[in-house]
Amino acid sequence: MKEIQQKKTKKGLSRRGMLKGTAAVAGLAAGSTIGGFPTIWAQDDLEVRTLGMAVSNMPQLEEMANEALPFKVKQTAASIPDIITRGLNQPKSADLFEPPFMTMRTMWPSGKFQAWDTTKLPEWDQVVDLYKGPGKIWPDAWYGDGQNPSTVGYTSGIDSRDFAKPGSTKWITNHPVLHNADTLGIRPDIIGRPIESWKELINPEFAGRAALVAFPQIGLMDAAMAFQANGEIEYGDKGNMTQEEIDFSIDRLIELKKGDHWRALWSTFNDSVQLMVSGEVVIQSMWSPAVTAVREQGVDCVYQDLKEGYRSWSLGHMIPKHIEGKQLGAVYDYVTWYHSGPAGAFFARQGYYVVTWQNTKKYLPKAEWDFWFEGKPATVDIYSPFGKKMESVGAVRDGGSYKNRMGRIAVWNSVMEENEYLTERWNEFMAS
Repeated sequence: MKEIQQKKTKKGLSRRGMLKGTAAVAGLAAGSTIGGFPTIWAQDDLEVRTLGMAVSNMPQLEEMANEALPFKVKQTAASIPDIITRGLNQPKSADLFEPPFMTMRTMWPSGKFQAWDTTKLPEWDQVVDLYKGPGKIWPDAWYGDGQNPSTVGYTSGIDSRDFAKPGSTKWITNHPVLHNADTLGIRPDIIGRPIESWKELINPEFAGRAALVAFPQIGLMDAAMAFQANGEIEYGDKGNMTQEEIDFSIDRLIELKKGDHWRALWSTFNDSVQLMVSGEVVIQSMWSPAVTAVREQGVDCVYQDLKEGYRSWSLGHMIPKHIEGKQLGAVYDYVTWYHSGPAGAFFARQGYYVVTWQNTKKYLPKAEWDFWFEGKPATVDIYSPFGKKMESVGAVRDGGSYKNRMGRIAVWNSVMEENEYLTERWNEFMAS
C-alpha cells in the first residue's frame, strides 16, 4: 500500500527537480504560471510553516509535500486553543494557520489574516459546493444546524473583516481542505447488540463505560444529539443553543457524571484510542483516525452510522496578513498541491475527505475508491495510509458512502452566540 501511494505521488506531482531546472534556465520569477501550480521558483530557498491539528498535520503528509514541491514544508501539530491563541497573538509564528471553520467568527474579524484570491487557485472549481453557495454538496443533502461552512467562507476584500454572501466575491476567508462527519465509536465485540441511535451514549446500560470529548463546543453537541434522540428535549438549533437549552444540557451532564456514567472526559486523540483498546470504554465521542488507530492494534472498533445523522466539521488554511511576495506564492502553491489529489488519497485511507473529491479519485485505485467513497464491499484488503491492514475482502466502510455521511449532517461544529455562558457552565460540569 505504501508503494502504491508513493508511486502515485511521484507520477503526478514530484517535480522538484523539473521546477528548479526550468527556473534556472528561464530565469522566471515568482508569480509565473506553469503546469497547474501558480508559481515557479528560481531556487529552493523557502519554507512554508503550517500550524494545525494532529489529525491533519502529520509527518507522512509533510514528507509527501516536500517530495512534490520545490520548497520546504514544515508542519506543526497543536490543539485548537493553541491554534487560535497563536493565530490571534503570534500570527508571524506560522505561514499558514489551519483552524476549524467553527473558529472563523473569532479568527477572521481579528484583522490578523488576509483573504485568498480564488482566481489564483487553479483547483478552486473542483471544491465542492458546500463552501460556495448552497451550503450543500448535493441538492438533497441536509443543511444541518449550527454554522454551515458557507456562511463564513467569503469576504468583501483582501483585508476586510466581514462575511459576504456565499459565492458573491472572489475573496475567501479560509481555504477549505478537509471535512468529515463524526459519530460515536463503539466496541461491538463487547456490546454484542446493534447500536442505531445517539441516545445509546446516555443509556444506563453503559454507565461507567461511556466517554465524552472534553471540548465544550463539541462535547455539548454530542450530548445534545443524545438528549434529543432520547426524547428529553427538542433544540431550536443544536449548534447555537439558548441559555435555557445550555442549562438543561449541562444540568443533565452533571447528573450523569454524578451517577458515574462517564468513565472519562477525554481531551487528546491518544486518550480516546487507549480507552477503546483497553475496553474500559465501549461507546464514546470519537474521531475517524482514532477508530483507524484502534483497528490497527487488532481491536474491533466501529464508527457507527446512526439514524439521527452526523456531527460534522471542516478545516481550512488562513494566511497571516504579513505574508507577501515569494512567500505568498509558496503558500498558494502548497494549498494548490493539497487540492490536487495525492493528499486526498492519503486522507481517504484514514476516513477523511479532502474537499476536491474528483481529484482524490484520480489517485485512489478503483477498489479503494469504491470502499471509501461509494460504500461498496471491499474487493481487496483495505490498508491504512501507514500500511497496516484495516479490513478484509467483503468488509463495508462504517457509515457507508461519502454521500450518506456528508449528506446527513445534523449539526456542524460551531461556536455559539452564548459561547461565554456555555464555557462557564461547561467548566462547572468538568469540576462537578
